[in-house]
Amino acid sequence: MWAAPTSWHFGAELSKSTDMGKTWDAPEKMRIKMPATTKKSLENIWQIAGGADPDTLYVGVAPAALFESHDRGATWALNKGLWNHPHRKKWQPGFGGLCLHTIVTDAKNPNDIKIAISTGGVYQSADGGQKWQVTNKGVSAYFMPDKYPEFGQCVHKIARHPTKKKLFFLQNHHGVYKSTDGAVTWKEIENGLPSNFGFGLTVSENGSAFIVPLQKDAERFTPEGKLRVYRTRDEGKTWEPLTKGLPQKHAYEVILRDAVTSTGNNIFFGTKNGKLFGSFDDGDSWKMIEGSLPEICCVKAYTL
Repeated sequence: MWAAPTSWHFGAELSKSTDMGKTWDAPEKMRIKMPATTKKSLENIWQIAGGADPDTLYVGVAPAALFESHDRGATWALNKGLWNHPHRKKWQPGFGGLCLHTIVTDAKNPNDIKIAISTGGVYQSADGGQKWQVTNKGVSAYFMPDKYPEFGQCVHKIARHPTKKKLFFLQNHHGVYKSTDGAVTWKEIENGLPSNFGFGLTVSENGSAFIVPLQKDAERFTPEGKLRVYRTRDEGKTWEPLTKGLPQKHAYEVILRDAVTSTGNNIFFGTKNGKLFGSFDDGDSWKMIEGSLPEICCVKAYTL
């Protein structure tokens, strides 16, 4: 198991457990460290993802960089293809910093890697990370003079359909999208949503996509004080609010980008107020698993 703790004193580090979390190591030398030639320092670790084979791991960090290991985490290296991309020096930080927060790999194709950066947008590689192509066509950057720039979008999350490998969903700073051509071009799918602002996104085993809309940029809480998860079963043509078991009064909750996840058809999400909710029927009903945890910034679930 891998985790990325951070503190104001020690900074961010990558830790490993070989006993399912009972103990964690504390290596003398940081596993993830910006090379001196970059003249940058590691700010935070945002994402840990497995590659197409058990030897390969990826880590996304701020300032917007990708690290990779091909020996099960024994050694790590900065992905130079992305770091040397001509767009990199023009990327600007979002509210959470200039972070590479999403990594999507393909278990059947080790050369296929897709990432999302705030604020840079969606980039992908077809050769294992040597070269990177920007693929934001159709995604709006409403805060920029050019509303549809080549790059600079504040993409919050992307997720792939489990069986339709070219079908992707995207939650933007303001905007919900899908792609049917492998995350190359995007189309809005916002019909029936109370807001197009939000962070978390997941797709269950049967292909249902789930988001938790928030009011808007300056009001980052659930609309109308109702905690509603929205689900689409027709690839974004329609969305339905899921409320059974969720509070519908005075529920001004905030759900962060990595706090929504799924395993099989079980869906889980956590809030900044420390509430953890779960559904075991593809979102039809929900229950609160824990109600008084610290702020929840990340939820991961696995089927053993």
